Amino acid sequence: MAVNYGSRRTVVGAHYGIRDWLAQRVSGVLMAVFTLVVLAQLLLTRGEIGYDKWAGIFAPQPMKMLTFATIVGLVYHVWVGMREVLMDYVKPVGVRLVLQILVIVWLLGCAGWAIQVLWRI
Repeated sequence: MAVNYGSRRTVVGAHYGIRDWLAQRVSGVLMAVFTLVVLAQLLLTRGEIGYDKWAGIFAPQPMKMLTFATIVGLVYHVWVGMREVLMDYVKPVGVRLVLQILVIVWLLGCAGWAIQVLWRI
């Protein structure tokens, strides 16, 4: 015999929760791995650390791919965080939309600049 306690809850909405929670964790781990890789390369480098050493760290293709993935993860990580802050604290819809558009434009500009710098090495 099945017993039904309470009413059945209908879940509605945008359903961002789990996907964004997981994206925040995965992108955070990716940024941590990137940081550890760069720190390891810096600690294993002998001599003065100048432009040539930095360019040498980021010149190999695998490091460029890891850096690119980290840039993409960082942009999405920031977007999810900023979107949540704006949705929680900016109540006028028009103002929130303008701020979200400004954040998107700013993030795309930063990502484009970072990728341009990365592939120039």
